[in-house]
Amino acid sequence: MKNPSPYLKMQVLGAIEFAEGRSIRERIKQVSQTTFHDEEDRPYRFTWRTIETWLYRYKLHGVTALEAKGRSDRGKPRKVSPEQVQEAINQVLPIFRAGGATTKAEIYRACIERGLLRQEQIAPNTFRRIVHEFGMLDPIAETTNKKRLAFSKLYANQMWQADTMFGPFVTNGRRPVQTKLICFLDDASRVVCHGEFFFNENVDSLTRALRSALYKRGVPEVIYVDNGSIYTSKEITLICSRMGCVLAHAPVRDGAAKGKIERFFRNVRGAFLCRDLDLSSLAVLNRQFIGWVEDEYNNKTHSAIGMKPVDRFGLNLDRVRFLPPNEITDELFFFEEDRHVKKDNTLSLKSRRYEAPRDVRGKTVQVRFDRQRCDRVIVYHKGERLGEAKLLDRVANDRAPKAAKSGDPSPVGTGGAS
Repeated sequence: MKNPSPYLKMQVLGAIEFAEGRSIRERIKQVSQTTFHDEEDRPYRFTWRTIETWLYRYKLHGVTALEAKGRSDRGKPRKVSPEQVQEAINQVLPIFRAGGATTKAEIYRACIERGLLRQEQIAPNTFRRIVHEFGMLDPIAETTNKKRLAFSKLYANQMWQADTMFGPFVTNGRRPVQTKLICFLDDASRVVCHGEFFFNENVDSLTRALRSALYKRGVPEVIYVDNGSIYTSKEITLICSRMGCVLAHAPVRDGAAKGKIERFFRNVRGAFLCRDLDLSSLAVLNRQFIGWVEDEYNNKTHSAIGMKPVDRFGLNLDRVRFLPPNEITDELFFFEEDRHVKKDNTLSLKSRRYEAPRDVRGKTVQVRFDRQRCDRVIVYHKGERLGEAKLLDRVANDRAPKAAKSGDPSPVGTGGAS
């Protein structure tokens, strides 16, 4: 990794303060033995000399010095411009037979022989690279097409774009913690379906934001995301499949593929985060953000569509599939795990015992539950919803039901569970 991101560098420098060692050199060497993960959850290790250099630059110049500075002429020829190459090619092409096979090496040699280009100006490999990169020998019909075409969906909720942005530091307990903004944007109307700041970028945070977006704006046909760990998790994939929604992923390391959500994040930085915000708590920050989104962004004419995003979204309300707010709908967002039912018709979940709603002794079932509260546990078997499991009450099971006769055997799941 030639140029680690500022996020990864600050993660490494932050570990120095908590590392073991009597001197700064010993702590740096201790950190060099630690594995760190970047924004895409890829593992990295760095030598102690590299970490020492980062720390020196940070103390001398501040955070900005950690940003990798690319060359100003990166991607550009240093001795000859693409325009010069194209002009030389245009002058030598007429000497070749029309329609005949012409190689880049022959064209390069012709340009050198006629003095249109000099060998010390451009090497053969550089010539071939420039010709290939700019399509100088491609047919005109092909070269007029753009490498990336701007697109927009025809109807609202045909596609949402989602991504995460690093936000401001907010007090969490005794110390400030950097927040993460998870946001969903409708492609056709540019309306912000929902956006929320979190302290942690994990599956629970994404599920909470997605649930709010779906209840507000309905179910989209496609959700377009990147390849981050939370966006490729099993939980989010299951939620989308239950909704009948396609979860599509952008090409790896291609941020421009989600240009609309990236453009919105730039608007957040330039129009919202630049304000004198109250950063005393996460709840206060989210109230300010939602107010800005609903009162200003969604209700302000968007230059790309020529109308307010909320009005553009309203043109397709007849196509929007809204979710009814009830307990059955909430189950769509529950996490799912496999559990084996014991011989007494009970199963274990989060160190607690539950009684299955039906007789499924000895079988493997799927349980869905809210991972944050775990107050409702729904049991499924082969795609069929069996019902809600109840916490095991051994004392109640020790008493025979009133309707049962004294000679009747104990019902399934009662007595003997220990």
